[in-house]
Parts: sequence; C-alpha cells; structure tokens
Amino acid sequence: MDNRLLEILACPICKNGLRHDRQALELICDHDHLAFPIRDGMPVMLVAEARSTDAEPAPSGSPPSESAAGTSATPDEGAAETPARLGSTRLPRKPLADIAGRPMVVRVVDQCVQAKVHRVVVASDADEVIGVVKQHGYEAVLTRADHASGTDRIAEASAQLGIPDEDIVVNVQGDEPLIEPALIEALACKLADTPDAAMATAAHPIVDSQSMSNPHVVKVVLNYRDEAIYFSRCAIPFDRDHRRNACGQAMLRHVGIYAYRPPFLRRFPELSSPPLEQLEALEQLRALWHGYRIVVYSMQAFAAPGVDSAEDLERMRAHFRLLLPKPPSN
Repeated sequence: MDNRLLEILACPICKNGLRHDRQALELICDHDHLAFPIRDGMPVMLVAEARSTDAEPAPSGSPPSESAAGTSATPDEGAAETPARLGSTRLPRKPLADIAGRPMVVRVVDQCVQAKVHRVVVASDADEVIGVVKQHGYEAVLTRADHASGTDRIAEASAQLGIPDEDIVVNVQGDEPLIEPALIEALACKLADTPDAAMATAAHPIVDSQSMSNPHVVKVVLNYRDEAIYFSRCAIPFDRDHRRNACGQAMLRHVGIYAYRPPFLRRFPELSSPPLEQLEALEQLRALWHGYRIVVYSMQAFAAPGVDSAEDLERMRAHFRLLLPKPPSN
C-alpha cells in the first residue's frame, strides 16, 4: 500500500494513526484494538469489517495522528440543526430506524450535543419524529413537508427559532449517527473566520478509483482561498493526461455538512433554483449560481460513513453493536 495513503488514514473511531501489518494485509489501531482489512490494495475503513486484536500485544511508541476535525477555538455562539424528513424514498422512515436501541436521529443529536454549540435542534416535517426527539429530552421544531432541500428546511427552522444574525448555524444531516462533534466545531470556526463567505462545508481527499467514478460521491473543486468553485457528481477535476500525482492535485470528496450565516439562510429560500442545481441535484449550487461564497474546511482524515441505504443501516447497526459493553463471561 502507498505510504502516502497510510499517512492520511486514521481510525474511524478514535482518529489515531494506524500501523501497516504487511504480512496480514491489515491496518492496525492499537488504541481501539481493531484491525481493518486491506482488499485489492485498498483499506476497508468500516468498523463492521474490522476484527478485534484484544488478544494481541500492541507495540509501544505508536504515534497518534491529528484529529479529523481538531480546532483550538470555537465561535461564541452557534447552533446545530438537524433536518429529518420522514418520507425518505431510498430508506423509508429513516430518521426513526433503530440503531442499538435508539432512533437514528437521536443518535445524531447524541453526537451534536457533545460539540461546543449553545443549541441543538431537530427540524422535521413529521409529528412522529418531533415526538420521539422530545421523548429523548431534545429540542425539535415542526417544518413544512414541501421543502426542496435540507437547507430550505433549516432556513424555516432558524426563522421559527429566532436565531440571531451573529450566530453560526450548522446543518448536520439526520443520517449521520457517527458525525464528529469536533467537525461541527471546526466548520463553525471556519465560517466565523471567513467573514466574506455565506456558507461553509467540508471535504477530504479521495483515494480510491471507485469513489472517483461514483455519482453518489459528490466532488468539489477549490480555488486558492479554499472556496468552492464547483460541486459535481462527475469526476472533477478531470485528469486528462494522468498528471494528478505530479500536480499534487487530489480529487476532493464533499462531506454533506454545512454552516451558514442567518442572514444568508433567510435569503436562500427566495433564490431561484438554477439549471445546475436541478441537473446535479445539489442544493449548494444554488448558492454558487447566485454569487455567494462557500468556504471549504479540509479534513485530515476520512469522514465517518452515513446511512443512505438498507445496507448502510445494517453496517451502522453492526458498528454500534461492537461499541456496546460486552456481557460478563461466566
């Protein structure tokens, strides 16, 4: 495996560095005692695919890696809002899907409340979701069912909540039960530190060819100011002459988390939906089309996987089963 790839990989649980066991074809996390398989030259960074190394001794001196979204400061005021639409077409009733005894949307909020934000709210179009969230002690607001995107839903919720103009609103997708609290903080800081940007989002390098050609993996191209030039489901920038490594230009995977300034959120639903948004089915292109700047936080490690399908849900359930305390052996 390429040593450059090893340098940017981290354990999806603790974010510590990994060591390469060439004989076993595995990447080892000594902190969490897990071994991730390497298949066809590519690491499989899913906890459900990892094996336990509890019975194996760990070497001393394994260096930790940088946190996936470490930050030394956070804005004074910030709110995390989670849009949760009950009528998902690919995975019906997805926000309420059980994951180790808790609904998925509640698992997401469990992560959000660990971030340094002063408020966490779920925005949903379904009374059932609102009731479940409140039963678990969290705040929720009911929004319309006809919103074109999660950003439109967050805009309505923010208006209902009276979010002050000086706040930063972070949109955490309702199907991300492994979202890193530090990523929420880092994204809020990125926008707070970029006063001429209306939005912020995140991205990390793509290292496998399958993701490069996968239309479900959204790519983003940046300028020298870390601002988004374009988002696409196609492989951008296209490497015509196979010079990507020589140019040092990695293809970047867009991570579906956003931060906004409240004045922009109030304006967003009034913006016309341009042809590019309709062709790519990417709401952030509406902001770019109308001249708003989107600054991008570059992650040092891969984002934790979300839940888009029934298969993703089963992998997520397996992941949480591994994290649950094991019953005492007789």
